[in-house]
Amino acid sequence: MTALTDRRVLVVGRGSGIARAVTLAVRDAGASVVVAGRDESALAAAYDDPGVTAATVDLTDEASVAALAERLGRVDHVVSTASARARGAVGDLAHDVVLRSFDVKVLGPLLLAKHFAPRLPEDGSFVFFSGSSARKPAAGMLAVGATNAAVDALTRGLAVELAPIRVNAVSPGTIDTGAYDALGAEKKAALFASRAATSPARRVGRPEEVAEAVVFALGSTFLTGVSLGVDGGESLV
Repeated sequence: MTALTDRRVLVVGRGSGIARAVTLAVRDAGASVVVAGRDESALAAAYDDPGVTAATVDLTDEASVAALAERLGRVDHVVSTASARARGAVGDLAHDVVLRSFDVKVLGPLLLAKHFAPRLPEDGSFVFFSGSSARKPAAGMLAVGATNAAVDALTRGLAVELAPIRVNAVSPGTIDTGAYDALGAEKKAALFASRAATSPARRVGRPEEVAEAVVFALGSTFLTGVSLGVDGGESLV
C-alpha cells in the first residue's frame, strides 16, 4: 500500500503532457482520480480508464469552481497543472494576456483552496504548479516568471493559513512535452540541445519525472509550504 491507496485525487489540467503523466502516476499509486478541465468530453476520451473520471471546471470562473466542489464532495488531495502562458518581451506583453496568466495559474489555485479546503481531511493536501522561471529570470519570460513567483508565494501563504492541510508546489524546468511543438521540429530540437548543454543534468526532463515529484508531495506528510524544483539544476546556471 502507498499513501494514496484508496484516496480520491482531483487533477485539474489537460489530457496530455504533464497533466496526463500526473494523472496516471497518481492512479498507479492507488488513488481514484477525477480529471477536470473546460472540455469534459475530451478529457473522458483521453482517459479511457475505470480509475479516472472526468468533470468540467473553469478556473477563471469562481462559480464553476464552487460547483465542482459541490458535485464532488469530499476529496483527499487537489492538484492543479493548469496554465496560460504569457511569453514575450515587456514591450510586447498585452495586458489581457498577462492577466489571464495570473487568473489561471494563481487565482485559479486560490479558488480551489477556498472551495475545496473545507472538504479535505486534515491529512489532505494541495499541489500547485510553479516553474523554474520564478528562480531564473530570462528575456521574454518576465510575465511567466512573475506568475510562477506568485504561485510560490501563494503556496507558502496557504500552507500557513490552511494548516494542518498541506500546500506545496512543483516547479518544473524544461520538460519535453507538446508545449514546445509550436516551435517546429528544428527550433524545438535546437532549444532542447541548448538547454541540455548548460543544465547540470545535461538533458531536458520528462513528464513522468515531474509526476513523480507530485506523487511524493502528495504522500509526504511532513512537507508543506515548499516549491519542489524539478529542473535538472537548470535554474542554477
